Amino acid sequence: MTSRFSRTGSRDASGSQERVLPMEKEVGGAFLSEILREKDLAFVLSFDVNVDLLQDFTNSVSTLKTALNRAKINTGGSVASVIPGMGGGPVPTAGNQRGTLLYNAIYLASHDELAHEVGRKAMVILTDGEDFGSQLTIKDAIEAAQKADSICYVLLIADRGFYGFGGYSGDREMKKLAEETGGRVINVGNKFDKLKEAFDQIALELRSQYNVGYTPTNSARDGTFRKVDIRAKKDYKIQARTGYYALGRRQ
Repeated sequence: MTSRFSRTGSRDASGSQERVLPMEKEVGGAFLSEILREKDLAFVLSFDVNVDLLQDFTNSVSTLKTALNRAKINTGGSVASVIPGMGGGPVPTAGNQRGTLLYNAIYLASHDELAHEVGRKAMVILTDGEDFGSQLTIKDAIEAAQKADSICYVLLIADRGFYGFGGYSGDREMKKLAEETGGRVINVGNKFDKLKEAFDQIALELRSQYNVGYTPTNSARDGTFRKVDIRAKKDYKIQARTGYYALGRRQ
């Protein structure tokens, strides 16, 4: 049986990524060439002080690579993205301060794009994990990803020299996002080889994952979150989401 994957590449283009953005474009493009098959779809989202859909769903690797190459560092501006169901207006950063709308981007990728697709879905997020200026929280982002049935992989690309005396602390919330959606966090720093290895690991996992289904005793479609605990008889490591939302049929 052939399954269609819906994937997103969410790319951090804030100031903290200035030194590593060319590396992300090169290795990310190679990953798309390797992983996408005829029935697979992917889109590219860039986020900094704005959240921009650089390319909507397509199975054209060349089109996706072109979108990746359009990503640019942007540390200025005053408005960001539009959050559905929240008035339809622009989401501001704090005044005119610089920001990285990471949580907004994850929410939009999940709610606006992946939630409307069927089949297996995965989100690959290239970021340092630091959010500044999002109107939404990490809880909102995780809930949107869970409702979209999307696995979240986070490639932590942190140029430590950028952060100076204050230090770096972007991994905490990203670990929470990955664990609760059945993905994982891979630290790559600013090393080309580590980034390539991380993409190779994700490609392997996406090709070899298992889908396990069951019929719950509670059949109510009441929108509540149901926890799921998967255990193996042998000493295997299980990588799975922590639960799901019992949503009604999507229209």
